[in-house]
Amino acid sequence: LARRYALASTVIPNVIDFENPPPPVDAYAADVRREIGLDDDDLMVLQPTRVVARKGIEHAIELVRRLKEPRAKLVISHPAGDEGSDYMQLLRERIDDAQIDVRFVAERVGETRGRNAAGQKVYTLFDLYPHADLVTYPSYYEGFGNAFLEAIYFRKPVVVNTYAVYARDIDPLGFQTIEMSQVLSNHVVEQTREILRNTALRNQWAEINYRLGLKYFSYAVARRKLAARFANLLGEGL
Repeated sequence: LARRYALASTVIPNVIDFENPPPPVDAYAADVRREIGLDDDDLMVLQPTRVVARKGIEHAIELVRRLKEPRAKLVISHPAGDEGSDYMQLLRERIDDAQIDVRFVAERVGETRGRNAAGQKVYTLFDLYPHADLVTYPSYYEGFGNAFLEAIYFRKPVVVNTYAVYARDIDPLGFQTIEMSQVLSNHVVEQTREILRNTALRNQWAEINYRLGLKYFSYAVARRKLAARFANLLGEGL
């Protein structure tokens, strides 16, 4: 706006309630792993997105393949939606070639808890996050990055593609992540192996990232920026 129209603007980022950490897993969500067919010692790699081409899910498939870890299971939380079946078919071919275990669990995930048409329990996405060992977010582009913030909120390590908004607005803030730049390098694979086996490092990253989330992407940040903007517009304190 400033460059094109000489108008000042204030960016209000996506926010999460970092002031209040997520509650412990309750009785309803305690059986998530069993219900989607995972064992307690499996490594749950969560892709918390819809199945659309811009999400770069083929990178998550390739990452799990190259980990060469039989316990690693990729869990894709959402459906393809209305963008056609071509990409889903491509992913199924990649999965067959990779010979890895991938669970499409869209029929078990909804906006609210309940039962699906088959009588199975339906969980929210926030029920899944606590059970994940790793979150993959290899998108080519995003408006911002809700899934990134959600992973940080639940203190999970993230593999993220450095899409434009991430590179400009999130990466400079100091979050500890495993970054790929359109290509899944050997270094990314090795970093992922290390974070999965190194509990101390994983906890260290989680603490750093949560503090940064609280500092930059909490409700308090949104309230402060909105209050300042309205005060500026109205010419008075709020």
